[in-house]
Amino acid sequence: MRLTRLASMDPHLVLGLVNTALRNEAEDLVDLIATHDLDEAALRATLLSIGYVYDPLTRQFRASGPEPG
Repeated sequence: MRLTRLASMDPHLVLGLVNTALRNEAEDLVDLIATHDLDEAALRATLLSIGYVYDPLTRQFRASGPEPG
């Protein structure tokens, strides 16, 4: 999967693509960034714009707000 065009994609689509790549291809965010030559700050900013931050424990971007319920 080529993730080099993330900046021009809808942030919700980016979320799905990145979390899938983290689950299937990468050891962690550092590995994903290096493998796909991504701008980490831009990726984080894109996903933060829709309320998601990287959680190193689950190795995925998750909603940054309080848990529902």
